[in-house]
Amino acid sequence: MGALLWLKRIADRDFGYLPVMTHGAYSSFMPKIFLALALCLMVVPAVAQKSALDSNSDSKKIDDAFVHQQFGDQFTFISSVGAAFGDLDGDGVEDVVIAARCKNPMLDQSEHDFTVIDPYNTFFGYGNPQVTTTFSEGDPALRGLVVLIIHGTGPEAWRSPKPKAKYVVVNLPYRAIYVRKFKFKKKTVEALYVEEAGTLGTSAAVFFDGKQFQYVPMGGDME
Repeated sequence: MGALLWLKRIADRDFGYLPVMTHGAYSSFMPKIFLALALCLMVVPAVAQKSALDSNSDSKKIDDAFVHQQFGDQFTFISSVGAAFGDLDGDGVEDVVIAARCKNPMLDQSEHDFTVIDPYNTFFGYGNPQVTTTFSEGDPALRGLVVLIIHGTGPEAWRSPKPKAKYVVVNLPYRAIYVRKFKFKKKTVEALYVEEAGTLGTSAAVFFDGKQFQYVPMGGDME
């Protein structure tokens, strides 16, 4: 009964106040509607793509907070050099190398579960980091210079709270770091490349041989 009364009230109302659209007006109005819909279909995917790019950029953000979380507050991120990304151990999961400084790299080794290594001095004959980290560096620009390496695991890769492995590379005199392809035993692997500090413009590679990292000098610039 209530529904019938409601329908009667609707039928009795005067809708004369609503605008009446002629056929010509309707014909000119509809293309505008379709144009607006087309613009919406173009804008929405673009916004979604920008959001995805922003998210990807955030996922690769490296700062002091991340370095402290993974290695301890003895380490400071060198933002002017930055970080590089690649698969250093060949397991198909992205790794990261980070430029940093540290006063005492051995201090937080157990607490943050990383390994301190010195492939540079190992190449030249003696690379025990317990000894070589005590060497005094005469150049202030190289003092405390380290490279942090995180081998990623799982879907979060190197961002995982418990990555596959972590290393602190000491005594590597660099001014820039990259990840590039490297030939090792007829295989192509990804390695850490460094532009070494100094006036000679020398470069070197630090690559993972499946068991440990090795340092290989690559010579100077051909200039």
